[in-house]
Amino acid sequence: MPKHLVEPDTNAIPVQAVLPDGFADWLAVQDARTQAWVKSSGFTGEANQTLLLPGPKGDLDGVIYIRGDEPGPWAWVALFEGLPKTGVFNIISALDGVAANDAALGFVLASYRFDRYRSGGEDNQTGPLLVWPEGTNQAIVREAYGATKLVRDLVNTPASDLGPAQLAKAAQDLAEASGATYSAIVGVDLIREGFPAIYAVGRGAEDSRAPRLVDFSWGRSDAPKVTLVGKGVCFDTGGLDIKSTAGMKLMKKDMGGAAHVLALASMIMAHKLDVRLRVLIPAVENSVSNGAMRPLDVVATRQGLTVEIGNTDAEGRVILADALSLASEEKPDLILDFATLTGAARVALGTDLPALFCNDEDLAALILAAGLKTADPLWRLPLHKPYKNQTKGKVADLRNDSDSPFAGAIMAGLFLEAFVASGISWAHVDLMAWNTQTKPGRPEGGEALAIRALFEVLQNRYAH
Repeated sequence: MPKHLVEPDTNAIPVQAVLPDGFADWLAVQDARTQAWVKSSGFTGEANQTLLLPGPKGDLDGVIYIRGDEPGPWAWVALFEGLPKTGVFNIISALDGVAANDAALGFVLASYRFDRYRSGGEDNQTGPLLVWPEGTNQAIVREAYGATKLVRDLVNTPASDLGPAQLAKAAQDLAEASGATYSAIVGVDLIREGFPAIYAVGRGAEDSRAPRLVDFSWGRSDAPKVTLVGKGVCFDTGGLDIKSTAGMKLMKKDMGGAAHVLALASMIMAHKLDVRLRVLIPAVENSVSNGAMRPLDVVATRQGLTVEIGNTDAEGRVILADALSLASEEKPDLILDFATLTGAARVALGTDLPALFCNDEDLAALILAAGLKTADPLWRLPLHKPYKNQTKGKVADLRNDSDSPFAGAIMAGLFLEAFVASGISWAHVDLMAWNTQTKPGRPEGGEALAIRALFEVLQNRYAH
């Protein structure tokens, strides 16, 4: 259970939540003492403001919170910081079920701290407690927060403590806790089992950080098949096309796609959606060594297509090629992949808005609508076929870069599409997985994007 949400408490201090355009009406019906206090405090009733209301003896008698003007849980995140660091609080304003869920989720998202490496760790995490708002679906909130926390924790963990083996262990722990069947193919066994592209990218790392393919399955065997694929580059130096200091600094987050896949899988399994779930994570480190792949190497893939390595720093699409090929072999109803794939998507959409590529118009519409509904939006970019020629290799079937500096995210999407079998609905999410600055409820560091939106789609389609 999120530690900052508690069961009803008769001593809880009441919180009145007011929309910004309702503040004047609220103030007009308050007693003279409250009106005087609001005026003297300089409280203006703007979005995200909190005002503590004193009682006649100087004690804390209540709180007014002006809901934020962002949608969903983000309208509530400022409440956590606006309350005293101790005490139990209760929102007494009437909320429908959606708003109750949003209030609870926003409050605990704002409580998140990554304190693993600070003295005292989570023991230092203090803050106000909130009574579960009336009408909250506690299971939905728990799982949404747990999934977000999982992404944030994994992405925030330094690569020194989260290499391919540790990422695989996180997947194994989730699989075993949920009753899923887990396996992994490690090191040179990737060649023997038909995953040469994954091996090629990861072969430059030392043995303790050997590449691997994580594979686990859950659910009844005859249920509709849904396969999740996540890019798991645990650190990306750029390889022999080495990144700059600034470009490499955040590359512990390059396994963010894998973290998102584990988080979405956790929600699917916790809510027991009627699917045959499969999770595939190619986990590697893109290292600089005499064993690393070189520019203009030609790499084989599971599907049989060959790939000319125009840039060793475009390694994510190469490992995803093998995983998407494997995913396609059992012809699932749906393949979803998540990857921190291109800087071009960030240039186009910024860091907060993932790029969506999709080969199924109906599925794309559902995902975009779910993003708006859950305040977890995506923006669709096209798989523009005229650009496909630019993904062709000069001496191989494909290349992992382009001579053009333009449309890099689309080029990556078209490359991946070549490894998805015809007739399978597929969506690719290119995301940042990182907050570049702290905002209420969204601290600088690892961030979950689009998982609530994708879960909404899957829940609507596959709930019992």
